[in-house]
Amino acid sequence: MDSMIENAGATPVPGRKRRSDGLLRKMAKRYDLYLMLLPPLAFYLIFHYGPLYGLQIAFKNFNPAKGIIGSPWEGFGHFERFFNSYYFWRLLWNTVSINLFSLLIAFPVPILLALLVNEIKSRAYSKWLQNITYIPHFISVVVIVGILNVFLSPKTGPINQLIEAFGGTPINFLQEAAWFKPIFIGSNIWQSMGWQSIIYIAALSGVNPQLYEAAKMDGASRLRRIWHVSLPGIMPVIVILLILDIGHFMNIGFEKILLMQNNLNLESSDVISTFVYTTGILKGEYSYTAAIGLFNSVINLMLLLLVNRFARKTSETSLW
Repeated sequence: MDSMIENAGATPVPGRKRRSDGLLRKMAKRYDLYLMLLPPLAFYLIFHYGPLYGLQIAFKNFNPAKGIIGSPWEGFGHFERFFNSYYFWRLLWNTVSINLFSLLIAFPVPILLALLVNEIKSRAYSKWLQNITYIPHFISVVVIVGILNVFLSPKTGPINQLIEAFGGTPINFLQEAAWFKPIFIGSNIWQSMGWQSIIYIAALSGVNPQLYEAAKMDGASRLRRIWHVSLPGIMPVIVILLILDIGHFMNIGFEKILLMQNNLNLESSDVISTFVYTTGILKGEYSYTAAIGLFNSVINLMLLLLVNRFARKTSETSLW
C-alpha cells in the first residue's frame, strides 16, 4: 500500500507538462514577435533596473575617486541630516502642496475639455478647438517662462496694464511668493490640458452611441447624458490615469520651477527636485541628495500601492 502511494506521488502531472510544452511551441512558432520584446526589455533592464545598483551611495559617503564600492559606509546619517534640517518641512510642504493642488485642479480640466469636444456637433469647430489646445504642449519650457515674464511684467506686461487701467497698483507676480504656485499650476494647465485630453477623447469615441440614443429617448438632458453615459464610459481610463498620476505624486519637473525661481519667491518655489539639483549636481553632495531622492521615491511607491489597492477594492479597475 505504501509503495503504491509513493509511486502515485512520483507520477508527473501530465496536464501541467502538456501546458508548458504547448506554451513553448507557441513561443517557438511566434519567435519573431517575442524577439520584438527584447529592445524594450533591454532598455528597462539597462536604464531603469541597472542604475538601482547606485542607490547604495545614499548610505555611503560617496567619493568619486574611490568609486561606489570603495566609498565608506555612512548608514542613515544622510537621512537624519535631511529630516533634521530647517528646510525639510518647507521643501516637503511646497512639493506636496503644488502636486496636491495640481491634482485637484489640473486633473479634471482635460476631462472637461474632452467632454466639451465630444458634445460639439460641428466637426470643423471641434477640430479647431483641439488644435488650439494642443499647440501649447509643443512649446518649450524656456519659451513658456519667457511668455510669463513678458505678460506678467510689472512695467510693460498687459496684465499689469489692465490692472492700472482699472485704477489698481501693478503687481510683480514673479517676484512674490504668494503668486508663484497659482502661476505655475495655471500655466501647466494651459500647456498640457489639450494634450492630456486626447486619451479621454479617444475613450469617449468608444462609448456605444445606442446608450446616448436610449438616454435621449428616456428624456435625459445633455447634462444627464454626460453624467450617466459619458463619464461612466470613460471612468476606467480616469481611474488608471489617476493612479499613474499619484504614482509620481512627489515628482515635479525642476526645469520650469528653476527658471521661475528667484530669491524673492524661494519660500514657495523651493521643492525637493530643485533642491536635489542645486545641492547634488551643482554642489556635488551626491550621497546626501541620493538619500533625498530615495526618500522621495519611497513615498511615491507607497502612494501608488495604497491608491491601486483602494481602486481595486472600490472598483473593477486597477493597474494590477
